[in-house]
Amino acid sequence: MAERVLVVEDDPPVRRMLERSLAAEGFDVRAAADGGAALALAADSVPDLVVLDVTMPGLSGIDVCRRLREKGLSGGVLMLTARDAVEDRVHGLDAGADDYVVKPFAIAEVVARLHALTRRGHERSVRVSFAGITLDTEANTVEREGETIELTPREAELLELLLRSPRTVLTRQLAVERIWRGAAVENVVDRYVARLRRKLSDPLLIRTVRGVGFILEA
Repeated sequence: MAERVLVVEDDPPVRRMLERSLAAEGFDVRAAADGGAALALAADSVPDLVVLDVTMPGLSGIDVCRRLREKGLSGGVLMLTARDAVEDRVHGLDAGADDYVVKPFAIAEVVARLHALTRRGHERSVRVSFAGITLDTEANTVEREGETIELTPREAELLELLLRSPRTVLTRQLAVERIWRGAAVENVVDRYVARLRRKLSDPLLIRTVRGVGFILEA
């Protein structure tokens, strides 16, 4: 079955180019010209992947990404941006984006990054457990005490790193390299750990090692 891709871009020529090119690559493409239309399309049919322009009138791409994640979107989100400052990327990653492409871009790079996001989900199709927590890396869900908790892809990747090496310190630097491919500042890890703690609730298993990183222990 073709991967469903939602393209959100307010520039008509760029939007049409993305629609045609991604459809030619075998994706099932739907497109929106603004954030409001994108949220409506996503509510009607949940996409597997989202290609999302950052700068749009009305709702920005950051706002749209955050709302999609809040509504439970677990698929990959690829941001399109004309700005490549670290701070700009951090804002998008903190909202739940998975990857970035800087404008002007080659369509081949967009296609390659979408395929990479798709492979990332399929290749990690396993369950990892520790201390009563079971992570399903394909569904991006956690089971704890009979409750199923939805995670974003980034949250799931971070929890997987902790679960695969319990009682071992995960440094912020390693987390940034593995999850954000080096395209983030280290304090983004603290933000995602805070999210995991809120979602996993008590008892808290992720402990901060001051000045170094985090450790998962019962």
